[in-house]
Amino acid sequence: MTDTLLDPPLGDRSPLLPDRHPTADFFVCDVLDAAPKGDLASMEHPVFSLSSKPDYRVRRYEHGDCFIEVKPSSDGLATVHDRDVLIYCISQLMAARNAGHAVSPVVRFKAYDLLTATNRMTNGQGYEALKAALERLSGTRISTNIVTGGQEIFETFGLIERAKIVRQTRDGRMQEIEVKLADWVFAAIRHNEVLTLNKDYFRLRKPLERRLYEIGRKFCGRQASWKISLELLRKKCGSTSTLKEFRRLVTRITREHAVHRHIPDYDIRLGQNDLVIFTNRLQRSEQATERDGSILLAAEIYDEARMLAPGWDVYVIEQEWRAWLTERPRRPDAAFLGFCRKWVERRGSPY
Repeated sequence: MTDTLLDPPLGDRSPLLPDRHPTADFFVCDVLDAAPKGDLASMEHPVFSLSSKPDYRVRRYEHGDCFIEVKPSSDGLATVHDRDVLIYCISQLMAARNAGHAVSPVVRFKAYDLLTATNRMTNGQGYEALKAALERLSGTRISTNIVTGGQEIFETFGLIERAKIVRQTRDGRMQEIEVKLADWVFAAIRHNEVLTLNKDYFRLRKPLERRLYEIGRKFCGRQASWKISLELLRKKCGSTSTLKEFRRLVTRITREHAVHRHIPDYDIRLGQNDLVIFTNRLQRSEQATERDGSILLAAEIYDEARMLAPGWDVYVIEQEWRAWLTERPRRPDAAFLGFCRKWVERRGSPY
């Protein structure tokens, strides 16, 4: 047998195999350990219902010049636990974008991967709960003038535009799901308007505990502490309880937290005059490691880093910088900002 018989004739055909699974119009999730991330708008404003039962009430929230109105479908309002789907999609897209990959609002993922990443059951009940979550997310309608991506636009939309099961096993369990995110959510991803969440967020049982953590993450952030009145906290949580009942619920959670420290990153207590105080446990830990010789960057440096590297996740850049260091720099803040400049020079814009 000669080489001529082994080799195909020369011509216009590419020597490469055809792309049998083109993904130009959607993004396939494949980062199993992507850090959970939530969009800033729904962390700040009460988009999701705290109820564990079907909630059919129309809710309107106003704060300053912003308003948000949430309308249920026949399946009820999307809940705080339904938000796991959005957190998973956002975290996957941000991880991919930070790695330099192109992303789109259409996301395809394995149902099992989402269930495990968000600490959900992977039995039949878990798959049915996920399907119900997709229906509520698609059916819940939002009307708002909240700014995302630097623009204030009145919009009405679903939390997800659509969802479909791409593959399903014979026993009815979902294998692959395709979700199209709302433009409002995808704009937050494109403009880096997201925050990293502690993975133990998915272990919190009570919807109100999750909401308290989200608010602490958004408003306390890296500060040593942050205070808010109980009445305003009730409003931001989206609670429909009376102030007296909400005080009882928060008091019970703070007492349980004092014993178990189960809410990630922040201590929460109810002080005098109905002031709720969030205290940053992570900062105390960082201050302790600083005394041991570790590098601690000034809080305002992260804002400067965002200006130098617009669109990039500055905490991902920080991790790369720390891994790159071979010795402690004399001026850590300046050294990190210099690394950010080089990062953008090498990689350009993530958009």
